[in-house]
Amino acid sequence: MKNTPTLREVGEHGVIQEIIAAAPSSLNGDDAAVLLPTAPNSRTVATTDMLVEGRHFRLDWSTPYQVGMKAITQNYADIEAMGARPIGALMALGAPLDTPVSVVREIAEGIAKRTGDYNTELVGGDVTQAEKITVSVTAIGALGGDREPLALSAARAGQKVVAHGKIGWSAAGWALLERFGTNLPDSSLQPLVDFHCSPVIDPGRGVIARATGATAMTDNSDGLVHDLTTIAKRSAVKINIFTNAVAPDELLVRAGELLDHDPWDWVLAGGEDHTLLGTTMKDAPSGFRVIGEVTRRNGDGVLTIDGQPARYSTGWESFPSDSALNSVRSLEEER
Repeated sequence: MKNTPTLREVGEHGVIQEIIAAAPSSLNGDDAAVLLPTAPNSRTVATTDMLVEGRHFRLDWSTPYQVGMKAITQNYADIEAMGARPIGALMALGAPLDTPVSVVREIAEGIAKRTGDYNTELVGGDVTQAEKITVSVTAIGALGGDREPLALSAARAGQKVVAHGKIGWSAAGWALLERFGTNLPDSSLQPLVDFHCSPVIDPGRGVIARATGATAMTDNSDGLVHDLTTIAKRSAVKINIFTNAVAPDELLVRAGELLDHDPWDWVLAGGEDHTLLGTTMKDAPSGFRVIGEVTRRNGDGVLTIDGQPARYSTGWESFPSDSALNSVRSLEEER
């Protein structure tokens, strides 16, 4: 970032040109983007998520490039969770005037990389002055065919619970960064940090799941227990997670030992992995694994772990309630 001009120096037009150069698209550059038609019987799917500096990322932990990739991943995961295919993204960017223009360029480059992974493009957006760097992405998707979207309310008793992606890695990476910053004492744990800064899921898995019989789906943005509880409540069913299917892997166990922290907390309540979580009567779709079962609700709760209440269930909340904060404090006191 040394000796690079700031947003104040290049002005709005210069910032926009930097973004367009880093993430070019033939659809960008007019008052609005005109997207190419999808299949005749397709429906349009849209979602928005934002990243705010100091709340969702820190530039002493993440590179701007990673921030750009993460902004797309978290939005495209929502499109995938409906069983749809991402077809484009728009970005609204706010930043302080003294922000180096190189930061904006690298964010756009990260966006270009991740949209390119899905054969899509950044097709438009907006820029403005703000107190903190804020990246707000709107993702557009296409839902083809006549199958229903993968709704939160569509889980049914007798189905399997399936997952695609890592579980607990983002929360573990955040915990490592909070303790050590970027100076990890054990370099073998770097993948956890990298995953927190820029989580990854394989493109197209939501589409595959819907095509092969999945009915409900969400992404693990707020915590495994939190997000599966949402499906269970909306579908009026009970979900039971299998311990052996979600047990902390070797990296999580080692990180837990280093930090003197129970890795099950990251698995069950961590969030921001953007793992796809779904339900199906059939075998697990390609790239997914079975992690639990859906049963009828019988009055003893909506989510269990091997039939028992979840030990950790707080999850991520943008506006945590007093009860959620008290729950976190209680867990910390127990440790």
